[in-house]
Amino acid sequence: MLLDQNMRAQLKQYLELMEGDVVLKLSVGDDKQSKDMVELANELKELSDRIIIEHTVLDRTPSFSVNRPGEDTGIEFAGVPLGHEFTSLVLALLQVSGRPPKMDENLVKQIQALEGEYHFETYVSLTCQVCPDVVQTLNAMAVLNPNIKHTMIDGAVFKQEVESKKIMAVPTVYLNGEEFSGGRITAEEILAKLGAGPDKEEFEKKDPFDILVIGGGPGGATAAIYAARKGIRTGIVAERFGGQIQDTATIENFIGTKAIEGSHLANNLLEHVNEYNVDVMNSQRAVGLKKNDYVEVELENGATLKSKAVVIATGAKWRQLGVPGEAEFRNKGVAYCPHCDGPLFEGKRVAVIGGGNSGIEAAIDLAGIAKHVTVLEFAEELKADSVLQDRVKELPNVTIITNAQTTEITGDETVNGLKYIDRATNEEHHLELEGVFVQIGLVPNTDWLGDAVEKNRFGEIVVDRNGRTNVEGVFAAGDCTDEPYKQIIISMGASATAALSAFDYIVRNADKFAKMEAK
Repeated sequence: MLLDQNMRAQLKQYLELMEGDVVLKLSVGDDKQSKDMVELANELKELSDRIIIEHTVLDRTPSFSVNRPGEDTGIEFAGVPLGHEFTSLVLALLQVSGRPPKMDENLVKQIQALEGEYHFETYVSLTCQVCPDVVQTLNAMAVLNPNIKHTMIDGAVFKQEVESKKIMAVPTVYLNGEEFSGGRITAEEILAKLGAGPDKEEFEKKDPFDILVIGGGPGGATAAIYAARKGIRTGIVAERFGGQIQDTATIENFIGTKAIEGSHLANNLLEHVNEYNVDVMNSQRAVGLKKNDYVEVELENGATLKSKAVVIATGAKWRQLGVPGEAEFRNKGVAYCPHCDGPLFEGKRVAVIGGGNSGIEAAIDLAGIAKHVTVLEFAEELKADSVLQDRVKELPNVTIITNAQTTEITGDETVNGLKYIDRATNEEHHLELEGVFVQIGLVPNTDWLGDAVEKNRFGEIVVDRNGRTNVEGVFAAGDCTDEPYKQIIISMGASATAALSAFDYIVRNADKFAKMEAK
C-alpha cells in the first residue's frame, strides 16, 4: 500500500465530503511510477465509491486527469502526487466533485471572466513546500473556468523534460508552452500578469482608512488584527500575504507551537485576519509614501490610498550577492531555497554562499542530495552555531572554504561555475559546479520609501519603543526596522505595539481628523 492506515483513515473522512462522482483517467505504462499510480488510484477507489477509474492516453506517461463524468476539467497530475502534493490531489478531488474552492468572491469572478485559452504547466518536486500552493491555485482556477487547463509535473519523474527546458528551480510555471513564472505565485498575481487584475479606479474609490498596514507578513497581520479589534476602518496592502515565512520550511521557535510549516502559518494568519473587517489588498505593491493631511500611500498601479495612520511592516528579503552572473542565472542554477530547489541538483556539484546558520543548514540538507557541496564564507571562520559546524564537518562530501570572496557566477545557458578570491593570498580561483545557493542573510524592504522616513545606514526604519517613526502618523515594526533581533515572534509583538500606538495617535487627534472629514 502507498498509503498507511492512519493516512487512509484521514483520507476516507475527506472523501466523504465529495459532492459528486469523479473520474480518474490514467495514462500508464509498465514502469514503477506507473504501477504506483495505478495502486494509488485503486486505493482511492477503495475509500470512496464516488471515484471511477478509466484508462486513456495523455500527453505524458505516467499521468492521470481528474474529471467529472462526461466532462474534462483540464486538471492533470504527471507523476504520483504524494509528499507535499498529496493535499493538492485531495483538494482537486473535492473541488472537481462540486465543492467550491475557498476564494474571495471578487477573485472568483475575475477568474471566471477570463477569456482565451490558458494551458498552465507547473514543474514541482515532491519535497517542495512552496509548490503545492501554486498547484492548488491553478487547479482551482481550472475548476472555475473551462478555458483554463493545468498540469502538475514531477520534475524527478520527467527529468529529460526538465533538463531540456533547463529548469533548475521549482515551482516553475509554463503557460501555453512559454515560461510564465518562477517561485510562489498567487491567483491575484497570475491575474495581474494576464492583465486581468483590479484596476486603479477600484482603489481610488476607497474612503480614507483609520489605520492602513503596509506588509502582509506575521507583523502586518498582527497589526491589522489589533487595529480591527478596535472597531476602526482597517486596511492591509500586501505584495505577498505571508511574506518571508512563505519560503520557510519549518518554524520551530513560534512559542506554543512545536513546529509549523511557514506556508501553513501564513494561511493561518490570513484566516485570522479574515475573521475581522479588514480590507485585504493582496498582490499590491506600495511604491511611495508622503504626509499631507492624511498619510498617502502610492501603489504600483498608480492609485493612492489615504489613512489617518500607517503601520509599515514590510519585513525583509533575501540579500543578494550583487556579483556578475547572479541575476542572469537566477532559476538557472542560482537559487535561494535549498528545500524547494535542492532535489533538482541530485548528483550535481553545488556551492553554498554563507557560513551562518542558514548556510550551514543548507549545506547539511544538500549533502544528502548533491554529489558535492562547497561552502564559501567571507570571514575567517564560520558563524554558524557550533552544533551545526560539528555536524557539517562530519559530512564526507562537504568542503568548507573560509576567507572566500565570491566575485562572479559563471555559465552559458545555466551555471557552470563560480569565481572567488582567497582574501588571505589574493589569489583567484574557479570552482566547476552546477548550482549556487545564496544564504547571506536579509535586507529590509524599505527602498520604496526613499527618504520619506528616517532610516539608518542599513536601510532599516528608525523607530522608538512605541513604533513611532520621525513622521507624524507613520509607525513601523518588525524586520524592516532597527529592532536588533529579527524573529517572527518579536515582529508580531512590535507590530501589536505599533498598531496600539497608531490607535492612540488617532484618539488623541480625534478633533483634527473630525475637521478634516467635515471638509
